[in-house]
Amino acid sequence: MQSVSNKILARIYSHGRGWAFSKIDFIPPFSDTAVRKALSDFTKKGTICRVSQGIYHYPHYSEILQQYLSPDMEQVAYAYARKFNWRIQPSGNTALNYLGLSTQVSARHLYISDGPSRVYSIGNQSLEFKHMAMKETGLKYRESRLLVQALRALGKEHITPEIIKKITKTMGNVPADKILRDTQQVSVWIYEAIEQILKGSQDG
Repeated sequence: MQSVSNKILARIYSHGRGWAFSKIDFIPPFSDTAVRKALSDFTKKGTICRVSQGIYHYPHYSEILQQYLSPDMEQVAYAYARKFNWRIQPSGNTALNYLGLSTQVSARHLYISDGPSRVYSIGNQSLEFKHMAMKETGLKYRESRLLVQALRALGKEHITPEIIKKITKTMGNVPADKILRDTQQVSVWIYEAIEQILKGSQDG
């Protein structure tokens, strides 16, 4: 019979490298004590890395650099959200970065949240949660949240065919029908831009 520790490790592996998590992601079915011990053991062995207090990640390893890579800040943000039961979404500038629409590599990752405003230092980067009324709390999908926030940050007057083309290239093969249903309640101009983006991604 597989031990609790091995079951927890199997769950980590199932999410793949880059996944960030806290003990909350394993409780239930496992006990608090068992999860704490397993995560401590895996950290000591170097299987996982501690990002900050209570947050870990299963890191990517670079053969070229011969070292583990820094945590994915988007993964870390959602690990915090699950840990504290917050609803979050990337702010406009952070969404632009994730979609490759900003030429600046930001050391500040900002999310709006229905939880309290907090700032965490992760290595040489800053992860900030800003309490704000969230108009799109019903959005289910990551792609929906990124698109809505990025388009809003750009502004209607800057949504050109070139911008639509750039965003389309970053979207890949996304579930267009689901995202269109997910974003039906957003502003008309944002929804129309999303329609164009998703049509382009489906046309290839």
